Amino acid sequence: MNLDKVLTRQFPATEHALTPRDCMLYALGVGVGERSDAKEELQFVYEDGLKVFPAMVNVISHPGAWVKDPELGIDWVKILHGEQSFTIHKALLPGETYIGTYRVTDVVDKGAGKGAMLYLEKTLSEKTSGDVVSTVTSTYVMRGDGGFGGTTESAPPLHIVPETPADDSISLATLPQSGLIYRLSGDYNPIHASPEVARQAGFERPILHGLCTMGVATRAILHGCCSDQPERLRSLKLRFSAPVYPGETILTEFWQDSSGVSFRSTAVDRKVIVLNNGYAEIAAA
Repeated sequence: MNLDKVLTRQFPATEHALTPRDCMLYALGVGVGERSDAKEELQFVYEDGLKVFPAMVNVISHPGAWVKDPELGIDWVKILHGEQSFTIHKALLPGETYIGTYRVTDVVDKGAGKGAMLYLEKTLSEKTSGDVVSTVTSTYVMRGDGGFGGTTESAPPLHIVPETPADDSISLATLPQSGLIYRLSGDYNPIHASPEVARQAGFERPILHGLCTMGVATRAILHGCCSDQPERLRSLKLRFSAPVYPGETILTEFWQDSSGVSFRSTAVDRKVIVLNNGYAEIAAA
């Protein structure tokens, strides 16, 4: 990796005109509509009073495959998505156009042969008003890099989920075709659609997008902790700890405190934790 090139990378502003169809398709991709007769579900998938599902801030105004730029020297084939967070300053609106601007904020070098971690920040703004609506951060585990130096010596600490029994939990099933629907919101990586590519990557079949699993957990938090009121969700962060296969049931456990909720999610049949170190800030009703 060329550290100087990575840290000074200039990202072009990315514009996204958010159509009602985009919003509904994204919501269907994360499984909204399971309770098809419930107004709490219809608010994200029906044009009458349509609201944008909060976690959609993760996918709009995407910067493209910038890590493939040869001058950066990144071994992009070995990159994993390690962590993700979003903070909502103002709700997204169907029909509005948004501008995404990006910057690399930190790179942690674990040492030669040990990999590195790259931290990318997206600021999402309304085109018409210029108002910042969301801040999104992504952490990438760069298994093929390391030994080049970095901006900091250690990664920020993760949120620790309590060891006590959970206060509550919600199970949500994913559809066998979840990955095929979700990819229509912009992530066309064939590992989520092609059995052959998935096997080449070491998986028995196509895996679900990590951000789709995050959307499923967000659904559970909205329903279990926000009374299905999306405006109450202020921020959410987590670590991706294992892949999910489309069709699996995801159990999300909650530990509530005065300002929010700690959480983790497990693939029920395999008893594997797939999302961990989660925390969501929630406004009072």
